[in-house]
Amino acid sequence: MKNKSKQLDINKILEVLPHRQPFLLIDRVLEYYGNDSGPRTGQKVKVIKNVSYNEPFFNGHFPHHPIMPGVLILESMAQAAAFSVWREGDPEMNVAIARLSEARFHRPVVPGDVLLIEAEVVKDKGTMLLFKAKCSVDGEHVTEVEILAHVAPKSEMKDGHS
Repeated sequence: MKNKSKQLDINKILEVLPHRQPFLLIDRVLEYYGNDSGPRTGQKVKVIKNVSYNEPFFNGHFPHHPIMPGVLILESMAQAAAFSVWREGDPEMNVAIARLSEARFHRPVVPGDVLLIEAEVVKDKGTMLLFKAKCSVDGEHVTEVEILAHVAPKSEMKDGHS
């Protein structure tokens, strides 16, 4: 059964994801659609990342024309995808990127932008999940990517790390 949750704040994000500042790259979950049980296919999220000039990467990328590095945009999309795997009551999960494909960048992301990131599980093969993710700013398409990830309970991974 698919359900839609209310908005989830930073406290829930910190509970679900292992990332911490300065590497936590999502700020709020606007929408979450999850399955109560069974395959995760169709689970999806909409999250936002507020892009501030105070981000540490802007000091060196590029000081005269600050833009968010593409690899960090992809990481924010991967974090959104990892959040889409979450289900209330499941054990803590590790989500490790196995492959990024079909990545396309359509415009730079600059300080002051609010990234709207959408991620959805499109295939569930047990411990391997395929996600589609996309970003936009003010309705303008920014980036899209397919993410293949290995997913397993932390208890099944050596020392709880991937």
